[in-house]
Amino acid sequence: MSRLPAGVLREALIDTTAITENVRHLRRLTDSQVIAVVKADGYGHGAVRSAVAALAGGASRIGVSDITEALALRAAGIDAPIFAWLHAPGASFVEAAAQRIELGISSMAQLQAAADAASPDVPVGVHLKAETGLGRNGIAPAELPAVFAEAARLERIGRLRVIGIFSHLSNTTVDDDRAAVARFREALALAASVGLEPELRHIAASHAAIDLPEARFGCVRLGLAIYGLSPFADRTSADLGLHPAMTLRGAVAAVRRVPAGQGVSYGYLHRAETETTLALVPLGYADGVPRAASSGAAVRIAGETFPVAGRIAMDQFVVDVGDHEVAVGDAAVLFGDPTLGDPAVEVWADAADTVNYEVVTRIGPRVPRREVER
Repeated sequence: MSRLPAGVLREALIDTTAITENVRHLRRLTDSQVIAVVKADGYGHGAVRSAVAALAGGASRIGVSDITEALALRAAGIDAPIFAWLHAPGASFVEAAAQRIELGISSMAQLQAAADAASPDVPVGVHLKAETGLGRNGIAPAELPAVFAEAARLERIGRLRVIGIFSHLSNTTVDDDRAAVARFREALALAASVGLEPELRHIAASHAAIDLPEARFGCVRLGLAIYGLSPFADRTSADLGLHPAMTLRGAVAAVRRVPAGQGVSYGYLHRAETETTLALVPLGYADGVPRAASSGAAVRIAGETFPVAGRIAMDQFVVDVGDHEVAVGDAAVLFGDPTLGDPAVEVWADAADTVNYEVVTRIGPRVPRREVER
């Protein structure tokens, strides 16, 4: 029977080979350059290991949300181009520029701050973000002509290098996304009219990169999919040729036989209908396991799948294993690769009424990550 290393209560196994193979597969599928997104500590998988694995699979750039994440990658020795797009109000870009971090620009103020951070001989690399309907950040349509014209001027005098123009889709409907793509094309035409000729044009993340070929533009930003998870409700990772990279598991910490009627965990959401065996798993909402999945998710122990029984607590939860033989120290797998028989992360996402993105990203620092390769 599968067991965790001695003395280990909980761990997340990270299959870096899966990340590499997923990137390689998605590059072939999209026939595009890949910006591999490792924000939020690589969606919970570890930013540095995820970046290394993605670059090994052929990613040409690494994407993160903010400059702090980008600088941490540089400090860890990642020398590939890194792109960061979400900035604090009034942020200085001097350190980012010195470390060759490419900046996403969503306003004239950010554009000027990027230009101010340039050194005499080295322009700052920027990606200009056009708002195309998502309603978040990005240069407003009315401001695009002025910002693009100023970007072109700053590029001519050597303060900036416009590496990319980008946007983001809502993934609401195909029609909504196609309308956004049309607005993006208008922004690209406007950029060309003022002399901007960026190397990269990108609007598609995992969902559109896979499902909407006209959104690829020769470059795609891939986050969820490189970790082997599906961005679609109606298609599994296996359907897409992807391998989930994270397996979350804990060592069964206690086993007890209980009579019919025994209440389980806080609030007694679950009571044993018959005499049964309960197994304690040392993972809880402090580790990112969603409390909302109480009495709705399942784990795999010794080759069998068992339901979560009762309330998930801060550090632990209980599963009802019936009359099956389960021992202290057996591995309880919360989610992993369904093709290997493990529960899919979507089982937990559905039980908590959330998405697979959130479940993996929330797995906290108390859970050690152990890198494995197939």
